[in-house]
Amino acid sequence: MNRTTRNSRRTALIAACAAGVLVLAGCSSSSGGKKAQEAQEGVSAGKADTPRMKIALVTHAAPGDTFWDLVRKGAQTAAAKDNVELVYSSDPKASEQANLVQNAIDQKVDGIAVTLAKPDAMKSAVEKARKAGIPVVALNAGLEAWKEQGMLSFFGQDDRVAGEAFGEKLNELGAKRSLCVIHEQGHVGLEGRCAGVEETFEGETETLYVNGTDMPSVKSTISAKLRQDSSIDYVVTLGAPFAMTAVQSVDESGSKAKIGTFDLNKDLVGAVEKGDIEFAVDQQPYLQGYLAVDALWLYENNGNYSGGGQEPVLTGPAFVDKTNVKDIAEFAQKGTR
Repeated sequence: MNRTTRNSRRTALIAACAAGVLVLAGCSSSSGGKKAQEAQEGVSAGKADTPRMKIALVTHAAPGDTFWDLVRKGAQTAAAKDNVELVYSSDPKASEQANLVQNAIDQKVDGIAVTLAKPDAMKSAVEKARKAGIPVVALNAGLEAWKEQGMLSFFGQDDRVAGEAFGEKLNELGAKRSLCVIHEQGHVGLEGRCAGVEETFEGETETLYVNGTDMPSVKSTISAKLRQDSSIDYVVTLGAPFAMTAVQSVDESGSKAKIGTFDLNKDLVGAVEKGDIEFAVDQQPYLQGYLAVDALWLYENNGNYSGGGQEPVLTGPAFVDKTNVKDIAEFAQKGTR
């Protein structure tokens, strides 16, 4: 794809997402039902009287990453509405995530929603599900692989496009040197974000790999890099918890670098309001979980294909900064954004 075509696509996608981001609201229980519905703290809907379904949601979530709390809460809300028993499981290791998909197949679930952070490792498990007659949708990661693997739909953002938009934002802010922090090596979405930043950012950018499952190590690694290179004026993180940790790293190292990030949570919204973090790119994880479960219910009960089975359903990107953060702060406090 040439640069002109890619820029046109990015502009169209961002415009569409920005128009809707402020009006779409967006873990403990493993199933949907009354308790899951009550837990939504004000996000309510009617309830279907269709036959009970069992849907598995399998993600690559690492322990402690609050992003996945939002995905799961959205899925629980849809499950409560659709009379669905939701079985949630996760593992950051692709081989173990594939095993979790196999467990769902063995349970004879009626549908599977899965993330494809490392699509090649998931291909065999997804194929087995399809051969067993179980419809599968993808969410969050796997934009380039979901159709190839025969899935019904994809719900998420184009991470490369989001990264390109991020790079252009850095240009607008006058940044000169950025550090893009990847917390899971080999994750196609995270790699795509940093590649997108590098594509459009007119300054210099460097990628730093950290162990996202060890937050003290994340902090010390970023701090060490900032001490080593005082020319870094922007730290780019790829998740809200890592952005909050980067704030500590900047303070600890004495750096003057500012922080921009991908993804939101309640603490991140507060940090944007205070000015500790300049901006975030929101992909609406609550909406991803909600739409994935609801799509499987719609397919079972009405034969619907979200996106016509040909195009992804995009939930981002859209920028959140001091100019609009108050518009979503209420939803973030409820834990749905």
